[in-house]
Amino acid sequence: MTQSTDLGAEDRKIITLARSARARNGVAEGAAVRDETGRTYVAGTVELDSLKLSALRTAVAMAVASGATSLEAAAVVTSAETAADEDRAAVRDLGGPATPVLVAGPDGVLRTTVTAG
Repeated sequence: MTQSTDLGAEDRKIITLARSARARNGVAEGAAVRDETGRTYVAGTVELDSLKLSALRTAVAMAVASGATSLEAAAVVTSAETAADEDRAAVRDLGGPATPVLVAGPDGVLRTTVTAG
C-alpha cells in the first residue's frame, strides 16, 4: 500500500478533491480526473431513478463535456478495494490504457494504483 504522501502534489490534489466531493455530497464515491492541460473535474456518485453513474464515470463525462481530449490521471475515493472495470474503461476511452487510476479509501490513503488498460 502506498501512502498519499508518497505521491506528487498533483496526484495528492485529485485524491483530496475526490475525497471532498464524496464527503460534501454524502455519496458512496468521489472522483477527480486531470486532463491534458492540467484542469481537474470532480464528481460524486449519481443515483437517480433514471440515471446511475459512478463518480469516476461522471468525472470523465464532465471532462469530455468540457472539451478535454485526454487524461493524465484519475482518482477515486471509495470503500471498494479497486476501481470497477466499467470505471477503468471510461478512463481508458479518454486517456488511453496507460492512464493511472489512483484508488484511495475514505480516509484519503492511497490503496492501489491501477492502469485504465
